[in-house]
Amino acid sequence: MRVRVRLFAIQRELAGTREVPLELDDGATVADAWTGLVTTYPALVPGRASVRFARNGAYADETTQLADGDEVAMIPPVSGGATTQRVLELRADPFDAGILAELTARLATPEDGAAVGFLGRTRVTPGTPAPGQEAEAARHADRAVESLEYEAHESMAVGVLGDIADEIAARFGVDRVAIVHRTGEVPLGEVSIAVVAVSPHRDAAFDAARYAIDETKARAPIWKAERFSDGHVWIGQAARTGPEEDA
Repeated sequence: MRVRVRLFAIQRELAGTREVPLELDDGATVADAWTGLVTTYPALVPGRASVRFARNGAYADETTQLADGDEVAMIPPVSGGATTQRVLELRADPFDAGILAELTARLATPEDGAAVGFLGRTRVTPGTPAPGQEAEAARHADRAVESLEYEAHESMAVGVLGDIADEIAARFGVDRVAIVHRTGEVPLGEVSIAVVAVSPHRDAAFDAARYAIDETKARAPIWKAERFSDGHVWIGQAARTGPEEDA
């Protein structure tokens, strides 16, 4: 059978390609796809401990059996559509703090007494390098970040945002949530993510907004590179494939 492997962020750079077609035996698993991939691209081997997998846009473990035509995404460390109840989007175009008013207007009803918004902005100080990027990070030590670059597995990322919104509804009783994330280059000091939660009561709105940003950063397949004058460093840690039990 034939499957299509997709690579992102540091993997894409190491392999020099975004997609790799693989011929596998019938009954092959995700683990077999990884083995076939690193046979051709051994530079990917050191990152295995922090790699997560997805089959056809959903997280999967390495024992998951594959079928002909499947897409297998290798998920390195991580850092849509809209309805009246949810706005879950990736945007290549810039947005500013005014997006909080835009999203609140789209979500809020006369019954809502609270609207909690969060903005994530690019900052000059560097973050924690992804596994395998430590040496490159050391080379840029004490230098200021000039911009960030975001890359995403877009269809899967929107699906994960939908899962997070479902969990917010179940945990906090908040149905109206927005999570909007930038892709592409984001200059220093600009907004990279906006979250809004609206609810009749403030405690639930605060809890929902906090959960939305924390889970998006931990689980959505969105990668961040910090760019310096003479190079870049990928930031993040192994993606969490579901909510923490005590979250």
